[in-house]
Amino acid sequence: MSSLNIKKGSSKHSAYDLRDPNSDVIEKHTLAIIVANESGVLARVIGLFSGRGYNIESLTVAEIDHDGHKSRITIVTTGTPAVITQMKAQLSRMVPVFDVQDLTEEGMSVERELALFYIVSKGKKKVEAFRLAEIFKANVVDSTLSSFMFELTGTSEKIDEFLELIRPLGLTDTARSGVAALGRG
Repeated sequence: MSSLNIKKGSSKHSAYDLRDPNSDVIEKHTLAIIVANESGVLARVIGLFSGRGYNIESLTVAEIDHDGHKSRITIVTTGTPAVITQMKAQLSRMVPVFDVQDLTEEGMSVERELALFYIVSKGKKKVEAFRLAEIFKANVVDSTLSSFMFELTGTSEKIDEFLELIRPLGLTDTARSGVAALGRG
């Protein structure tokens, strides 16, 4: 019997080992689910995730068709490609679900995060806070003589950077939403 001539850099694994080497890679996906706008539907959809131990990073629900009684549930979740495929298939089989789209696969989403910053500040620190807000294009949504609130929308990195810069200028509280993904059309 002759020895196998395996070239340097080649795999020594059997040709019958058909597992995808990237199947264990955790990916973030945005799922848009069109559902019947009736009570209990959101709980059933969320129950599908929690019952299998899958995490939801962000959740947004909005009515999209008042006359047709339809809503869109947008979920940002993470998992392996096999897990995401399984979740989409299971969501599609649910009775109140009309359509499931993976916006990540289709390249049809834009992700943004929203944060509100409540700041109590006076004098030079207040002026500096407004200067930073202008640079980061934050909106003032509430203001008194001694406090104000900024609204900032952008990537998680942009929000984190603003948070670190505004903290020493009188930041007292931050309300931060999850990542919301909107379909492009």
